[in-house]
Amino acid sequence: MEEKEVLLSVEDLSVYYITHDLGTCKAVNNISFQIREGETLGLVGETGAGKTTIALSIMGLLQSPPGKVMNGSIKYKGTDLLKEKPKYMRKIRGKEISMVFQDPMTALNPIDRIGNQIAEVIYLHQGLSKAESMEKAAQMLEMVGISRDRFAEYPHQLSGGMKQRVIIAMALACSPKLLLADEPTTALDVTIQAQVLDLMNDLKKTLGTAVLMITHDLGIVAEMCDKVAVVYAGEVLESGTVKQVFKNPIHPYTIGLFGSLPGYRPDSKRLQPITGMMPDPADLPPYCKFEPRCQCKCDRCGAETPRLIEVEEGHFVRCFRAEKENG
Repeated sequence: MEEKEVLLSVEDLSVYYITHDLGTCKAVNNISFQIREGETLGLVGETGAGKTTIALSIMGLLQSPPGKVMNGSIKYKGTDLLKEKPKYMRKIRGKEISMVFQDPMTALNPIDRIGNQIAEVIYLHQGLSKAESMEKAAQMLEMVGISRDRFAEYPHQLSGGMKQRVIIAMALACSPKLLLADEPTTALDVTIQAQVLDLMNDLKKTLGTAVLMITHDLGIVAEMCDKVAVVYAGEVLESGTVKQVFKNPIHPYTIGLFGSLPGYRPDSKRLQPITGMMPDPADLPPYCKFEPRCQCKCDRCGAETPRLIEVEEGHFVRCFRAEKENG
């Protein structure tokens, strides 16, 4: 089968938050990945790992100051978005690249009706009349499980889960080629979560939409994603196809994530949590970032930073143990 074109290519991306009172927070450190047309990549990791910062950088919505892209490139269809003017980003944002934001409370305009907020995206990018845009916005609301009777309501009149569905409807309204989903199902009940995931899968099948799925839920990764990248302290520790990483996790952090997942190992009677805390991004150690929490560390772990090595075709791991075992 012919391999599809690369839609998004992130190379050596580093993003820092530079402040006068708290110092420099190194949120993202030389991260690289690719997403092909119709492909879904899952970014998995703890809160504070830098996942949302990556998505905001792609969208051109990184707050600056204090946020600053220190190096790297973000190429969409071969165009480096970091070198484009804001006018270009406004043209493709919402039309070709959309984002489901993590916090619906701050993503919606509190003084505008929810239907109007969805219709505005459609009107600006699809060339429809205002009446046609309003009708399509009502259809999008129904698609995510909200009655069109609530079209004229304000965000404060909706529950948290319903606000999240409005954000999802807005992101999908223009059938984007790339969807950045930042924990899109966090505030949803199980039934609506299944509907939203089915909607995203339908979009992938019918339009070839590529998805960057940011989540803590490994079950969603198993269901939705083709590839997965495990992120820790702004670095990718392990990446590969979902089958490679789920069947053969190699990095101690990845193994720890699966060990703390209920029901992943039927023979296990107790969950095995990962002890300790993620390092302060304003004071990252000059060696392996996972070393203080690692149960398999060696002398090199506390002295050097491991590099990503390919343990099998397409399966990369940042670990000295894997480096030793794979020559």
